[in-house]
Amino acid sequence: MNAQRGSAVLSSATFKVQPATTGVTENHRLRLFSGSANLPLSQEVARYLGMDLGPMIRKRFADGEIYVQIQESIRGCDVYLIQPSCHPVNDNLMELLIMIDACRRASARQVTAVIPYYGYARADRKTAGRESITAKLVANLITQAGANRILAMDLHSAQIQGYFDIPLDHVYSTPVILEYLASKDLSDLVVVSPDVGGVARARSFAKKLNDAPLAIIDKRRQTHNVAEVLNLVGDVKGKTAVLVDDMIDTAGTISQGARLLREEGARQVYACATHAVFSPPAIERLSGGLFEEVIVTNTIPLDESKNFPQLVKLSVANLLGETIWRIHDDSSVSSMFR
Repeated sequence: MNAQRGSAVLSSATFKVQPATTGVTENHRLRLFSGSANLPLSQEVARYLGMDLGPMIRKRFADGEIYVQIQESIRGCDVYLIQPSCHPVNDNLMELLIMIDACRRASARQVTAVIPYYGYARADRKTAGRESITAKLVANLITQAGANRILAMDLHSAQIQGYFDIPLDHVYSTPVILEYLASKDLSDLVVVSPDVGGVARARSFAKKLNDAPLAIIDKRRQTHNVAEVLNLVGDVKGKTAVLVDDMIDTAGTISQGARLLREEGARQVYACATHAVFSPPAIERLSGGLFEEVIVTNTIPLDESKNFPQLVKLSVANLLGETIWRIHDDSSVSSMFR
């Protein structure tokens, strides 16, 4: 695991499982390609697997249309395409669909879409009349493009797994984040869910932190990207509160939650999230002094303009690389998280 705080690199132990990667470079059937959304993460995954990213041409025509061409034979190969559908989500999603189609037409034996961040996931059900369920729509698009399997990380809601009519492996960044927290040797921990919908995620996280106590923030959202914090269920006075969520977008929910925790007597507040979406004004809210640290992973690339002193960036490349190999090797994925 590589960790970065602000713009400085922090040393920490590498995420370890019991890999079966011996001889992976000799397996001619495994091919790994990257879209343009998060090339550094793809390169880290390739290094873990002891292989190179496959050659591919990506370009745009004058009118903005995306062009993709695979530059080597993949006939009969198991192809893994790494592409989060992060900002700009429409471009990155379309590029993924074109990559899948190109591989299918090149007679790949199996095409697996590796989606570290699954965009459009928040519209996972109808909450009002005449709304689209975009999480299901995107699943249909990826399936129809020709993907045979999906590898996704920390989906916004568990039911999205059922939106796909093809196999889906759902993995979590929890081991990477827990390893980092363990290295800090924090005491008097309480895990906090920023809303009722995240209770299952926070409970699982707390269980892995030696059954740490759990607190819940009662929140009611007035409109998109605007949240109102109402009440805290649980005791945080004098404790180190760890807010756990799947993503941080505008940081409205998590910063209001941190403010409430401070008011309720929390000694320290840490924020942990897999996906650092960081839409404005997230940086201003997160760097305002409410948090000791804001811990995220590199499922979404962050440029230098989004760094701030409290930010800690962890890498999930080894975890994704090990998962890819286990899928290719027909080994258990779930055993990595036991």
